[in-house]
Amino acid sequence: MKILAGILLSILSTVAMAQQSEISGLVSHKGQPVPFANVTISGTNQGTSADAKGRFSIRLKEEKAELIVQAIGFKTKTISIVREEYLDKELNIKLDEDALGLDQVVISATRNRIDLKQSPVIVNVLNSKLFNATQSSSVAETLNFQPGVRVETNCQNCGFTQVRLNGLDGSYTQILINSRSVFSALNSVYGLEQIPTSILDRVEVVRSGGSALFGSNAIAGTVNIITKEPVLNTWNIASNISLIDGEIPDRTLNFAGSVVAEDLNSGVTIYGMNRDRSAYDANGDGFTEITELTNNTLGAKAFLKPNDLSKLTLDLTALKEYRRGGDRLDLAPHLTDITEQLDHNTFIGGLTYDFSNTERSNNYSIYISGQHTDRKSYYGGLGGGRTAQDSISASNAYGNTTDLALLGGFQFTKNFKNNDVLTTGAEYNHSNTEDDIAGYNRFIDQEVNSYAAFAQYEWKPVENFTALLGARLDNINITGNYAVENIARTSNINQTVLSPRITLLYDITEELQFRGGYARGFRAPQAFNEDLHISSVGGEPQFVILSNDLETEYSNAYTASFNYSKSKNKLQTDFLLEGFFTELKDPFTTVSTGASLPNGSILKEVRNGSGAYVAGTNFEIGVSPNSDLTFQLGGTYQRSIYKEDQILYEANPNSETEQDIIISEFVRNPDFYGYINVNTSPFENFAVDLTGTYTGKMTIPRVINPNGMLDLIESPSFWDMNIKFSQHIDITENFHMNLGAGVQNVFNQYQDDFDSGPTRDSDFIYGPSRPRTFFFGIKFGNLHE
Repeated sequence: MKILAGILLSILSTVAMAQQSEISGLVSHKGQPVPFANVTISGTNQGTSADAKGRFSIRLKEEKAELIVQAIGFKTKTISIVREEYLDKELNIKLDEDALGLDQVVISATRNRIDLKQSPVIVNVLNSKLFNATQSSSVAETLNFQPGVRVETNCQNCGFTQVRLNGLDGSYTQILINSRSVFSALNSVYGLEQIPTSILDRVEVVRSGGSALFGSNAIAGTVNIITKEPVLNTWNIASNISLIDGEIPDRTLNFAGSVVAEDLNSGVTIYGMNRDRSAYDANGDGFTEITELTNNTLGAKAFLKPNDLSKLTLDLTALKEYRRGGDRLDLAPHLTDITEQLDHNTFIGGLTYDFSNTERSNNYSIYISGQHTDRKSYYGGLGGGRTAQDSISASNAYGNTTDLALLGGFQFTKNFKNNDVLTTGAEYNHSNTEDDIAGYNRFIDQEVNSYAAFAQYEWKPVENFTALLGARLDNINITGNYAVENIARTSNINQTVLSPRITLLYDITEELQFRGGYARGFRAPQAFNEDLHISSVGGEPQFVILSNDLETEYSNAYTASFNYSKSKNKLQTDFLLEGFFTELKDPFTTVSTGASLPNGSILKEVRNGSGAYVAGTNFEIGVSPNSDLTFQLGGTYQRSIYKEDQILYEANPNSETEQDIIISEFVRNPDFYGYINVNTSPFENFAVDLTGTYTGKMTIPRVINPNGMLDLIESPSFWDMNIKFSQHIDITENFHMNLGAGVQNVFNQYQDDFDSGPTRDSDFIYGPSRPRTFFFGIKFGNLHE
C-alpha cells in the first residue's frame, strides 16, 4: 500500500511540475545586462528579480502568460509568451531607456508603490540624471526644474531658503525624509541646502493637497526626499569645484559604496559628502550676499530580508554644518557690525519592517523615525555703532536651539482580486523645539503631539477609471511659550480635525488621462520655519512672534489636469496641463508692527488674515525622439490674492510720516515662472546639458527705516541658464571616469540693487541664488553612468 501511495505521489508531483515549468531569460539594454529587473506575471502576485548579470528564472502555471518587465530608468515592457517555446531555450528581453521617466514607480501618491501612469495623483520625480545635468550640490538647487515649484533665498546673512509649491510659502509644504515626516520646522530653515544630492536616489513632489495622508501641513503639497538604497556592488568618488563670479571657490567631495549579498537578501550603502564654500560679497560693501559654508554629511542605508515575504530597512544620516554671513568673518561675531552664524549637528534615522502574507495580498509596515538637531547660533553685532551698550548687546546675541522630532506608525494594505486597494494606518508624531537667546530675552519652547489615523480606498470599478477616497483624522496638542524682550505669549491648543480627500483618474484613451481632486487641510497655530529665523534690519535683529488670539488655518484645494503621454518605438512624448485652486481660511499672515522693542529690535507678529486664494495653471512638455536627445519645458501662471486688503506694515500711531502698507496680493510671488531642460549626446560618451529657470516680475518688500517702515519694489525678471559638457571614459571594464565642466547662470542675471552696509535689510534678496559660476567635476566608479 505504501509503495502504491508513493507511486501515485510521484505521478502527481511530475504532473504538477509539468504544469509549472520553469523558464529562464536575460534582460538587457544595448547588449548590456540590466541587473535586478523585476519580472512579474500579469494578473497575479507571482514574480521574480533578475540577478546582477540580468538573468532570471520564473515558473509558469499556464500554457500562455503575459510577463511585465520593469527596471529603473527603462520603459516597462509587456510581452506574451507560450511556455512550451522556451522550455529549452532562453527568453531574451530587450529594454529601451525611459528618457522622460514615464514608467517610473512612485510612493508619494498613495503611500504604496504604484506605476506613475496608474497614479490618480500627479507625481513629479527628480533623479540623478537631473542632479547631474544641473550640477546641483544640494536639494535646494534642483527643485526648481518642475512646474509649480520655486526655491528662493530669503536672507543675505545666513542663506535661509524655502520651497514654494503652487504659490504658497514653505510652511505649507510637508517635507518628508524616506516618506516620514521628521523634517521639522527648524530643519526647513536651512535643511534644503544641507541635504546633498549625492546621497539621494530621487525626490518625489506632489503639488496641492493630494497627498494629505502624509500629514496635516501638506496644504501646498509634499516633497519626499528618498535616499539611496543598495542595489549593486558599486563604488564611486566624485569631486567638483565651482568658482562663484569666477573667483570664489565652492568645493565638494562625494563618495558612495554599496555591497549586496549574492542571494540579494541583504545589502548596505554608505555615502558621504564634504563641502567647503567661501563667502561672496556682490557689491563690495564688505558684507556677504552668499554665506561661508562648511558641510559634512555621512549616511548609510541597509536592508535585510529574513525571507521572501519580509524586509527590514534601516537608514541613518548625520549632518554637521557651519555657516556664517555678515562682515569681517575673521573676527569673533560680537566684534562685527552684522553676523549671522549657525552651527548645526543633525541626526536623522529610521527603521521600517515590511512583511506580507504568502499571496502578497496583505501587506504590513511598522516604522519608527526620528530627527535631533543641536544648533548654536549668533544673530546680532554692533549694528554700525561702537557704544558700550552696542558692545553689551552684541556680546549677548549668542543662542542655543535643540529640536527633536519622533514618528512611529503602522500601515496595513489590502490588495483585492479586483485590483482595489485598501490602505489604513495610525501614526504618532512628537516634536519639541527650544530656542533660547538670553541676550534678547528671546525664548521659544514649543511641544507638539499628534495622534493620527488614516484610511484610503483605491476603487477600480472598470479598467479605465480609478477613484482614490481617503481621509486623515488628527488629534493635535500644542503647548508653547513664546517671548521676546518684554512681550510674552503662550498657547495651549487641543483639537481634532478630519481632513478628507478624493482624487479621480479616468483614461480617456490609452494615451490621454484626466485627473481631478479635492483635499482639505489645516495648520494649527505654532512657530514655523520663518518664525524661527532672525534677520538683520537697520543694524538690529527682527523677531517674529505669534499673536495672542491666533486661530487654526484651514484650506480647500482643488485640482484638475489632462495628461497626454505616448511611447512609440524610441519616440516618447508627454504633455501636462493642470489647473489648481487653493482657498485659505484665516490664513497666517506676518505683519510688521512698526514698533521697536526696548533693545531697539523690530517686531513682526503672526495674525489671522481675512482669507486668501491661490489659483493658476501648470504646464509641462516633454519630447524624446531617442535616447540621445531629451527636451523638457514647464511653467506656471498663477495669482495669489487676499480676499480683503491685507496689512503688511502697521504704522506707528505716534508717527506723522509713516502710513500703513496695504497689499491685495502675496509678496515675493511672480505671476509666471518656469524651466527648461535639454539633454543631448551628439557623440558617443559625450553629453551636453542645457538647463535653466525663468522667474517673472514680483513685488518685494524692503525696509527703509529703523522702525521697519516698508517700501514695495517690483523686481525685474530673470533667466538663470546653465550649460554643462561631460565626457565618459571607459578605463577598464570595471573602472570608469566622467569629466564635466560648464557654467551656471551663463548670462549673469543676478540682483544688482542689494542693500549696503551695517543697516541694510538682509531680507531684501531675490532672483537667482548665485551669479555666473564656472565649474569642473570628475567622478570615478565601477559603473558606466
